[in-house]
Amino acid sequence: MTETSAKGSKKAAAPSGAAGGIWFLGFLGALVYYIHYHSGTFWLVVLAFLKSLVWPAFVVYHVLQLK
Repeated sequence: MTETSAKGSKKAAAPSGAAGGIWFLGFLGALVYYIHYHSGTFWLVVLAFLKSLVWPAFVVYHVLQLK
């Protein structure tokens, strides 16, 4: 994907699409994991969805605690 400015020069976009795909697969895995344990009521499923959104923060926090 390139953008053309007013002067006609092209700027290349940063190729970061693969990392987004890996994070999405991690999100889906976390969602399946949390729904497996929280599949009782509607609000527990909502809680599982919210937990799956923030799981990377917990991973980084625990990895930094290992230092």
